[in-house]
Amino acid sequence: MWVYKKNHSGNANATDEDLRAYLALYIDFKLKVIEAKELGLDKDTAYLAEVKNYEHALHTQKRISKTKPEYLFIMNEYREAVLMFNVSEIKVWNQAQNDENQLRIFYDKNKSVYLQSSFDEVRGQVVTDYQQELENEWINALRKKYPVKINQDEIKKLARL
Repeated sequence: MWVYKKNHSGNANATDEDLRAYLALYIDFKLKVIEAKELGLDKDTAYLAEVKNYEHALHTQKRISKTKPEYLFIMNEYREAVLMFNVSEIKVWNQAQNDENQLRIFYDKNKSVYLQSSFDEVRGQVVTDYQQELENEWINALRKKYPVKINQDEIKKLARL
């Protein structure tokens, strides 16, 4: 709920449907973070330096004390966001940008979507669409690897709060 409220301007009024949709996105995010940690990205020196720099910048601003629980939430959120970004770059973005052969195969398979335009004319859209396909396949694989059970009664209770 902290993350939901933070990302919805503190609005605690959420419908059951809103919470379910947000929870699905949040679960996808958390699964990507788990995958990043399994790949050891949380031990990467560039990652560790980036987190340390952010923590230093946050401390320098003196907007929030290190002793407050919110500080821990913010730091954890930043750490996980960077991990999610880094693993997405490896699993989706770089793959779609750098594999011209797979892009052309994807284009040929979905040619009707691009209204008879040549590959070169719609390459940017093809990359975007291919990234979305890779993302969907990856999320489906993560959800199979890490099954998540949601207590529907608790979601309904949260929606009423």
